[in-house]
Amino acid sequence: MSAISVPTSSSPAASPEVAAKGHIGLVVLASIAAGLALGVVLVLAVFVRADEPRITGSALFALGAGFALLAIASARYTSQPQPWARVPGAASMVAGAFVLLVPTGRFFELAGWVWPVLLAALVVSSFRGARRSLASWSRRALLYPALAVLSLIAVGGAAGTVMAAISSNTAPTNGHTYLVNGNRLYLDCTGSGSPTVVLFNGLGERTPSWAWVQANVSATTRVCSYDRAGEGWSGGKAAAQDGKQMAADLHALLAAAHIPGPYVVAGHSVGGVYALVYAEQYSSQIAGVALIDSSTPYQFDLPEYPRDYSMMKRVFALVPTLARTAMGKVMLRSGHGTLPPQARNAARSFASSPRELRADRIELLQLPSIFDEAKAVHTLDGKPLAVVSAGVGEMRGWAAAQTKLAQLSTNSTHRTVAGAAHETLLEDEAFAGFASAAITHVVEMARSADR
Repeated sequence: MSAISVPTSSSPAASPEVAAKGHIGLVVLASIAAGLALGVVLVLAVFVRADEPRITGSALFALGAGFALLAIASARYTSQPQPWARVPGAASMVAGAFVLLVPTGRFFELAGWVWPVLLAALVVSSFRGARRSLASWSRRALLYPALAVLSLIAVGGAAGTVMAAISSNTAPTNGHTYLVNGNRLYLDCTGSGSPTVVLFNGLGERTPSWAWVQANVSATTRVCSYDRAGEGWSGGKAAAQDGKQMAADLHALLAAAHIPGPYVVAGHSVGGVYALVYAEQYSSQIAGVALIDSSTPYQFDLPEYPRDYSMMKRVFALVPTLARTAMGKVMLRSGHGTLPPQARNAARSFASSPRELRADRIELLQLPSIFDEAKAVHTLDGKPLAVVSAGVGEMRGWAAAQTKLAQLSTNSTHRTVAGAAHETLLEDEAFAGFASAAITHVVEMARSADR
């Protein structure tokens, strides 16, 4: 008779189910949060002064780090490993490191046709992998929304690249370009008479911003607007320039175009500071100055400006990348609505162009040195000066700074325009009339002085 074996209490259990370990939902949350945090630190702190490729590389590297953390932490601390996250993690980190470390040049522009497709493929692959491996509330609550955002970025990037390729912003036929210091600079002169008015763009402005003013002033004398190197309809690549270098470019441009002095220089916003630097460098050719809600050489002494400038550095670093998406282009094209139609469309195209936004960032970073150069202007030696100030929306200390600008000459006028904001003194037809009248007044005063 065969014996029946009965397991004792010391025998191992038959086939127990391995107990679940870890909380995969928390790992998913931590991975997404860590990727976002790393991206914020890299973009807004480590590479805050960097160019667009470095900003994009930082974002890619942070995205890949989030995926890599998910793959590693899920395998080590939970019973639901997510091996699918390794490929997007490694691919994004390698791509980000490449863009960060290797000079990209033309490659970066061409990449606009490639990265949306690759990002879309990454999203599809990640969605499939998560659906197979991730059995947790976090899949629908956290991971799927994150992938949806990435898919929108991919679609927006593709649409933005197509929009940029099919749009055109050709220069008006009345303007001309001249070879100056290795770049072809755009100059648009209208009207006739002397002295010639030369208009200086503010930060983010191009020649179309002066459409109302130039049309008004050209009825009285010759008036010229121009775009700095690497901006607007001027050629070349934007490079860091101080105020004296900008002044030298303009001086050579006027000579190349055979536009002799004397000049009345007029600037809006930081363009007013550029006009002062030019007036200091070429004082013998200056007949008068008009400052339209101008920045001051002592801008950093204003209570709020250092904080605003720090924020602007971060924003200006991000917007070129934003402009490569359809949503970004729509947002950036929303302004300039009160300019004449042709000028408005041109200004909007410039405001949503990565090239122009990169140039704005480079220019912004030079402002401290340019303001310091303008501090050398202590007096205009009694030459006609008109100061026009906006009546609303200005920061603390701005009104006093405008009054101080008016004290640069013993022959000055200062008017604050009620209801006008900083931008509307150029872009709104009615308020631009006040700026035009101030410039025309300086022209008339200069003519009187010559009689």
